[in-house]
Amino acid sequence: MKTRNILLLLIGFLAFCSCQDMFEPADENNRQEDAMYEESKYAEGLLIYGYGRLPYLTTTQTDIATDDAVTNNQNSNYKLMAEGAWQSDNNPMSQWDNCKDGIQYINLFLSKVEKVKWAPSAISKQKMFIDRLKGEAFGLRAIFYYYLLQAHGGYANDDQLYGVPLLTIAEDGSSDFNQPRATFADCVKQCFADCDSAIALLPPDYENISTDAEIPAKYKEIGAFLTSYNLVFGAKASGLLSGKVAEATKAQIALLAASPAFRKQSGVTSEEAAKLCADVLKRIGGLEGFDKTGNKDWYSSAYKPFIETVANPEILWREDRHKNADQERENFPPTLYGSGRVNPSQNLVDAFPMRNGRPISDKNSGYDAKNPYANRDPRLADNIIYNGAIFKTGKPAIITGNYPNDDNETDDNINSIATSTRTGYYLKKLLRNDVSPLSSSLIEQQHIYPRIRYTEIFLAYAEAANDAWGPKTDGAGVGFTAYDVIKAIRERAGLATSEYGLPLPEGDVYLEECAKDKAKMRDLIRNERRIELCFENKRFWDLRRWMLPLNESVKGMDIKRNEETGELTYKIFDVEERKFDSSYQWYGPIPKSEILRWSNLKQNKGWK
Repeated sequence: MKTRNILLLLIGFLAFCSCQDMFEPADENNRQEDAMYEESKYAEGLLIYGYGRLPYLTTTQTDIATDDAVTNNQNSNYKLMAEGAWQSDNNPMSQWDNCKDGIQYINLFLSKVEKVKWAPSAISKQKMFIDRLKGEAFGLRAIFYYYLLQAHGGYANDDQLYGVPLLTIAEDGSSDFNQPRATFADCVKQCFADCDSAIALLPPDYENISTDAEIPAKYKEIGAFLTSYNLVFGAKASGLLSGKVAEATKAQIALLAASPAFRKQSGVTSEEAAKLCADVLKRIGGLEGFDKTGNKDWYSSAYKPFIETVANPEILWREDRHKNADQERENFPPTLYGSGRVNPSQNLVDAFPMRNGRPISDKNSGYDAKNPYANRDPRLADNIIYNGAIFKTGKPAIITGNYPNDDNETDDNINSIATSTRTGYYLKKLLRNDVSPLSSSLIEQQHIYPRIRYTEIFLAYAEAANDAWGPKTDGAGVGFTAYDVIKAIRERAGLATSEYGLPLPEGDVYLEECAKDKAKMRDLIRNERRIELCFENKRFWDLRRWMLPLNESVKGMDIKRNEETGELTYKIFDVEERKFDSSYQWYGPIPKSEILRWSNLKQNKGWK
């Protein structure tokens, strides 16, 4: 049964259990704990509740608090936060309650799992169920701690880098809740240990085997046979946390810990992070497994066969697919019956290079400020709707400038109505153009929501490998370098090609220039990450772990047309100021309510 279906069945069953119910026996008897051991579905509900707490976002949210976008929703908590309202008691980025709740349920499950009758009539099946469920639980706990570290790790006034309180056993009514924060390094060690436990217990993927010879020896020795192994570890479990997901999570944690904001006291080096990323990528044959259409087709109507099946060469782990029109309703331009919520910034548009691979600031790039969207990186048109773009075949061009389109419509114009763009751009990435969000002619389509993409792991490897060994050294022994990864990503994007898609005779000159300088390659890798992962809720955390300036004003493009000549004029302007304080806001706060409640908790520097 798919995870989503199990959730629907069990969340309601668990709803009657309050936190107090979990800590104390029921009034009349001890049925809760007894039933857990006798009724495996009841026990599994604790684990499923952990899945329900997974902190992955499925829509573009946090990017509007960065230099990549703004929103036209004036009441957005992320908008208000970015404009100066970010406080320890007003933190839209907090993971504290959600992830700590998830950890409590996982710890409770781990304390019970070996006593539950999963398959009492078969010793081998009982053992396999215990191993798989424990492996899932360890992996989930590592994910919760990863998100807690990302959101709340930081330096306190004693100059020690702290994580969060480490809890590996379930709390109950007799527990001491006044726990101090563990060091960041100790939290990372626990995350690694949990990932290693998950990797040891779980198969890399949930796939059916075809012969008894493929059954692992430890199960074969206790009588496991083909059908029982496939029942526990086979394709029916696909979508659950696997060994490969645990490996990828460990690599993500390592990259965070080896980043400039944390590396001094995290105990993790870039070399280690690169090797852990390499371990994940080896499973798909390194660059041989690099998805040549993975920069866009995984979410578009063109990728329909992969949307409607489990297999997808770009996505390592995803949620179940959903048929809806939600993202389109939120983000389509007004003339397509959307609310235009996420408005990409001119800052991000300027980050896309020219088609020849050079940044627009390069004197040899060929950039024309009077025709700013010509000969640009094809990913610009893939991800962002700019002035004059056609989004739906048969529909007029989207005009974001201050003049009407062919149908004399002006609602898409910048700042025209409440749902118009504020920057001169609309979101295109993640949206399907075969959706109609209008209630009277509603057309919904399948969407997939990735939790981890392979492109993210490739970029993580490139970042860590370049930092560890430089652009062209294969220090991990994986068969490719940071340079090789970025070359593959840029080739996939169509860079260093003519307008007809033919390779330029001189090749990707800018990439070759960067490959001679570690610092230039670092900046290029960061820019490629910004482009490839835009609107996937990565930018907010990347800016902070890289310790980059946070106060860059978000800019837009104002376009006017001369009614006599038809000539367009382009003017960049400031849309929204960012009021972050880089002296301490590279690290998020511990919730103020927790600081007031527990005397042993130390707050991060600068936060009150």
